[in-house]
Amino acid sequence: MYLAAVVDGCSRLAVGHAMGEHATAELAIGAVQLAVWRRGLVHDGLIHHSDQGAQFTSLAFGSKLQQLGIRASMGSVGDCFDHALIESFFATLECELIDRRHWHTREEARLEVFWWLEAVYNRTRRHSSLGYLSPTEYEARLSMTPTHNNPSK
Repeated sequence: MYLAAVVDGCSRLAVGHAMGEHATAELAIGAVQLAVWRRGLVHDGLIHHSDQGAQFTSLAFGSKLQQLGIRASMGSVGDCFDHALIESFFATLECELIDRRHWHTREEARLEVFWWLEAVYNRTRRHSSLGYLSPTEYEARLSMTPTHNNPSK
């Protein structure tokens, strides 16, 4: 089973994800489309950073990003530091869920990964980079700051 995920670089919130049996462009597109749906309109300057996997270098994925007004950015071949944020996200998923569980069916795995993403990672898991707040708490506090609510500042 494969998971494609889109994580907000500011808040660490997992805003888009899709699961499937193959690592395809369609899987990556599904994660991006969910992220765009959840966040609303795409703003100027939005960047999707990925490694050079076939799903991200495909014409279909590149065309979808262009259609949505999202700029593509890819890391260097073999350089995990170029995309450390998503590498950290997947390492956390592996350590906190995947390595501790065994599922009898793919559907069981899919449901538990979904639950972990939405209920644990986004809402309760604290991040040192966010002042030990969860991504949801961080975004709530960020939305209360005067400069965030006032586009003229």
